[in-house]
Amino acid sequence: MDSFVSILETVNGLVWGSADSLIGAIDYPPVLLLLLGTGLYLTVRLGFMPILKIPYAFGQLFSKDHNKDEGDVSPFGALMTALSSTIGTGNIAGVAVAIAIGGPGAVFWMWMTALVGMASKYCEGVLAVKFREVDAAGRHVGGPMYYIKNGMGAKWVWLGGVFAVFGILAAWGTGASIQANSIADAINANYSQYGIEPWMTALVLAIGAGAVIIGGIKSIASVAEKLVPAMAIGYLLAGLIVVGMNAPEIPNAFMRIVTNAFGFKEASTGITIGLLLIAMQKGVARGIFSNEAGQGSAPIAHAAARNNDPVNQGIVAMLGTFIDTIVVCSITAFVILTAGIIPEACEPFVRPDLIMLPEGCETGAPLTVMAFEKALPGFGSHIVAVGLAVFGFTTILGWSYYGERCCEYLFGEKSIMIFKISWVLVVFGGAMVLMLEEGGAVTDVVSLFWLVADTLTGLMAAPNLIALLVLSPLVAAMTKAYFDKEKAKKAE
Repeated sequence: MDSFVSILETVNGLVWGSADSLIGAIDYPPVLLLLLGTGLYLTVRLGFMPILKIPYAFGQLFSKDHNKDEGDVSPFGALMTALSSTIGTGNIAGVAVAIAIGGPGAVFWMWMTALVGMASKYCEGVLAVKFREVDAAGRHVGGPMYYIKNGMGAKWVWLGGVFAVFGILAAWGTGASIQANSIADAINANYSQYGIEPWMTALVLAIGAGAVIIGGIKSIASVAEKLVPAMAIGYLLAGLIVVGMNAPEIPNAFMRIVTNAFGFKEASTGITIGLLLIAMQKGVARGIFSNEAGQGSAPIAHAAARNNDPVNQGIVAMLGTFIDTIVVCSITAFVILTAGIIPEACEPFVRPDLIMLPEGCETGAPLTVMAFEKALPGFGSHIVAVGLAVFGFTTILGWSYYGERCCEYLFGEKSIMIFKISWVLVVFGGAMVLMLEEGGAVTDVVSLFWLVADTLTGLMAAPNLIALLVLSPLVAAMTKAYFDKEKAKKAE
């Protein structure tokens, strides 16, 4: 087992660099750079269209122009399905980790990652609809494996297969076991005050997930259309109330975000290179983990949209990154930064080769709980616990569809039911891991879960990013043609 973990840690280091632990080396591994670099390249190639057209994108979100188009769910339903897998524990616990370890400046780099990530998500949506297929059951299926096969040619089919393999494994890891474990922990932990036994959570999650995913994308989208907006609006309202109560601290929070992002620290003069690098690394990494831009998961959902216009669906798709990071993650960040709960002793302490968080300083979900509890005593812990549970459940639903499509691509339609059964079992097992708490075994198992999930997620992104770069000239040409047509309509 030790040798297996050692191999995983080595691969993970090559993919993501040092883990988000309390101590980590400052480095920029290939996949992280490829994710950010691809987004930046596509943003420039598209003439900054994804950023400039944000208002236009919101206008298209509820458009009825495509009601009679081919597809399985509405464009809005496709977006909600995609958001169900991205708005998750990272929006609550992940942001807290980024701030605790990377400092307030990590929030700035999270924003920058989202803005360039919108271009990646846009291209994914365009290619998903452009190269989708209809399977034997009449479902519209697509995603990186299909636009690699149909867009890049027969010699690249193997790369689509590689994506599908990692997609299935990442779905079991990131989407099923990790989320189920996080939910069970959230409602069993001391800060939630519920103390619900893991086996009860495991049973409810398995039954609930099974009941929804058995109906396929239409069932998942139907639940996502109702649950995702409700949970997001509820969390945003709670966050806005807290930030409003701490309103005098908002200017200071902005100042800390900007100055720390570029290596400045209140207690010193000049730029601290270590603070600059760690703020960039943690902000970029958490931003990518949260919004999944460039990872290749969201286009699988967007391929099912009732929309015959690939560019139009790409415009809807890019809103996922904006909503996830610029809106939801920012609320968590300002709740924490305006609460005044991070003493100077807990500011990241930098050595040339090491980043350390002083002992006794909170990070992750407990830090977010502290921020909410300070403003709303007696309610803050419930907001976070319920938020983690609901966000985690919708992530389970979204990722089940991703894994199902990858499984169908590799093994055909007959494999779908087998995958769904395996999904329910993995969800149950992920929550039940907490029952191993005796003797501390749970810590090792959960850590292994996260290590496997992180590694597979990075490996899953690589084939997709290659496809986005290779097919970017086609996307740019289609984008120009679309907006030229829009201009012609306005001229008439």
